[in-house]
Amino acid sequence: MTSDSDKALLRDSQFEVGDVDVKSQESAYKGFFQMERWALRHRLFSGEWTETFQREIFRRGNAVAGIIYDPWRDEIALIEQFRIGAHDSPCGPWCLEVVAGMMDKDGEAPEQVMARELQEEAGLDAHHMEFICRYLSSPGGTDEEVFLYALLCDLSGADQGIHGLDEEHEDIRLLVFPAHEVFAAMLNGRMNNAATLIGLQWLQLHRERLQKEAAEPA
Repeated sequence: MTSDSDKALLRDSQFEVGDVDVKSQESAYKGFFQMERWALRHRLFSGEWTETFQREIFRRGNAVAGIIYDPWRDEIALIEQFRIGAHDSPCGPWCLEVVAGMMDKDGEAPEQVMARELQEEAGLDAHHMEFICRYLSSPGGTDEEVFLYALLCDLSGADQGIHGLDEEHEDIRLLVFPAHEVFAAMLNGRMNNAATLIGLQWLQLHRERLQKEAAEPA
């Protein structure tokens, strides 16, 4: 039986794009990323309209991210790299995270971008890639949408050295851990980004299934 709260979660919003009245859009900054300044109003739940107000939107573009898991050895691989946004974090700006990258080529499928980033940042190829979800990273201020995957890889011969592209100023170290150690430490602050935490929590839920499927004859 579906409860009223379940119905509220599953139904579409009563509003759509037409319930937003954009008065103006202008470029506030254009560099490696872009920032736009909008003047707009939108319809209220009462049926009335807000006053015209201003918001800035960070035009970052879409991205892919993937949690690397070896179901045969029950190991998880994470990468460590410098992140300017974590400069003032208590754990410092070197973060433990999943492989990820921007979708900056027109017409390229997310799976293609994910496979390339996996090779560039970890030197690995996935035996299987499973889609987890897509989500807006911070819809209050940016349009970035992340496509998240589980990347099933053989980590027995993983090169736990330095990876990344020199021309993109990447200095990325691959690290491999027993899965139970990662799960025990995942909330300690170093794995402090949404893609990593969502990927790890999904893996906790699906770990036994992935191990069972990996053990079945091809």
